Amino acid sequence: MTNSPKRVLSGIQPTGDSFQLGNYLGAVKNWVSMQDENDAFYCVVDLHSLTVDSDPKLLRKRTLTSIAQLLALGLDPNRCTLFVQSHVAAHNQLGWIMECMTGFGEASRMTQFKDKSSKNGADRTVVGLFTYPMLMAADILLYQSDYVPVGEDQRQHVELTRDLAGRFNSKYGMTFIVPEPYIMKEGAKIYDLADPTSKMSKSSSSPAGVIELLDAPEVNAKKIKSAVTDTGREVIFDEKNKAGISNLLTIHSALSGKTISELENEFSGKGYGDFKGAVAEVVVEYFRPVRDTVQELLADTTYLNSVLKLGADKAAAVADKTIAATYEALGLIARG
Repeated sequence: MTNSPKRVLSGIQPTGDSFQLGNYLGAVKNWVSMQDENDAFYCVVDLHSLTVDSDPKLLRKRTLTSIAQLLALGLDPNRCTLFVQSHVAAHNQLGWIMECMTGFGEASRMTQFKDKSSKNGADRTVVGLFTYPMLMAADILLYQSDYVPVGEDQRQHVELTRDLAGRFNSKYGMTFIVPEPYIMKEGAKIYDLADPTSKMSKSSSSPAGVIELLDAPEVNAKKIKSAVTDTGREVIFDEKNKAGISNLLTIHSALSGKTISELENEFSGKGYGDFKGAVAEVVVEYFRPVRDTVQELLADTTYLNSVLKLGADKAAAVADKTIAATYEALGLIARG
């Protein structure tokens, strides 16, 4: 990315009671560092979470908890635009237009839709899952984003967004900035503690393998101390033969700031028990103040609501201009 300020947009779904370690190291930690050098827009994409069954009370709670976690982890509403997707009606408006710009075959080729629909079956797959990438395209294009910080699994959706922006611009005149994907660094990719060959994920089949940021310290410490490793004793980074130990080294390094080599030297001659105990301590102490701050924020609903209003107002000011320009380009009559 260049040194000049650029507009960035990224989002996270409120699909769990807590973010997990992979969310933080793979995405949110980068968001925090990007808010000072860029015009950063970050949203909790609650509309996207409706593609699966959701309990209204639980969704409301998880959305607020997501905002509280983003604040506690370092996002500053005075240095970025932090908002909830459904608070800006233009997302739905532009989403419909993007649906009308997308070919059926094009949408059918989205790998995430194919994977999830094949698992659930056609009768249990909602149309929203099929059109999800078009709403994601609207999320990005509304804010005239230059860059979209995403994981590798979302690259295809950003490419679709680029295609749709170019298609619209060619047909109706220059309206949207064509965004570039900004793929997160792979150095902090975190794997499941119970299955270190699989990515740590909110949808993991084994809760024992996922470090939830808001879990009690003793719960996360126990998970780390019970993490699957090999039968050896050497604490060395070897992803092929020591996937579990390598994953724990990555976690320690990412949170402590120590290099892998420094950690290998520090634990040379020591057993896995000592090493796991040290990793557990690093994780617990790193997220202890985050957990405390989240609880304080959730208790202060007046402040949280003021943050959400500020973010929605800032986001809508940009999004409404984009919608007005889009409607004008399409020949839709402006409301008098």
